[in-house]
Amino acid sequence: MKFGRNDSMKAITSLASLVLAASLATAALAQDTTTQTPPPAEAGAGAAAATSGAAPAAESAAPTQGGEAPVGMAESATTLPNGMDITPVTQENGRWYNAEGIPTYKIENGVVDFATFNGFRRYSAECHVCHGPDGEGSTYAPALKESVLRMDYYDFQEVVASGKQDVNSAANLVMPAFGTNKNVWCYIDDIYVYLLARGTDELPRGRPAERADKSEEYTAQEDSCMSM
Repeated sequence: MKFGRNDSMKAITSLASLVLAASLATAALAQDTTTQTPPPAEAGAGAAAATSGAAPAAESAAPTQGGEAPVGMAESATTLPNGMDITPVTQENGRWYNAEGIPTYKIENGVVDFATFNGFRRYSAECHVCHGPDGEGSTYAPALKESVLRMDYYDFQEVVASGKQDVNSAANLVMPAFGTNKNVWCYIDDIYVYLLARGTDELPRGRPAERADKSEEYTAQEDSCMSM
C-alpha cells in the first residue's frame, strides 16, 4: 500500500473498512475491562500512540521518556536502523517517496516539503497530548520520533489503524484505533514523514520555519479523502 499514489484513496477506503471492526473491538475492550484508557481531556489524541517496536539487541542506552532506548544514526546517514533508505526519489500528489515507494521527507536549504510541514500540524493536533510535543514522548506514551526509526512503515500504519493494547506494560495502556478517523488517516503519511524528519534530527523542535507551497495535486487528494 503506497499512499499518495493514484489508487491511494481506494486503499484508504478498503483499509478503513477492514479496521472498523477492530476499532469497535478495541473500544469494547476498553469499556469492559479495567484497562486504563487516556483521560477525558486526551480522548482522540495520540494518532500513533504506543507504536514502540522492538529495540535492537545491541542497544544499551537509557530509555527515553516513553520507555524506549534512543536510536543512534550517523550524521547524514540515509538508512534507518530498520534498514529503510529514506532518500527522496519521486514526488506524487505533493508527497515524496523513496525508491520503494514509501513516503519520506525532503528538506532543502531549510525549506520543508509541504507534507512534512502538514505532518507537524496534524501531529500537534492529534498526537502530542499522549506522545508529547515534537514526537519526544511522555510518561504516558513512547517517543514516536524513535519508534518510526525501528518500525516498518506498514507496521506503523497497522498500529495506527487498528490500535494497540500494551499488555506488557504495568499500566496496561490501550491506544484507540484511528483507521476511521479522517483527521488522522487522511494524513497518516504526513504524520509519518514528519516523525521521520524529527527522528533523524533533520527537523528541529517546533514549527518548521519555512515550507514549500501546497500543490494542487495535494489539495485534490486531500479533498477526495476527506469527502469519503
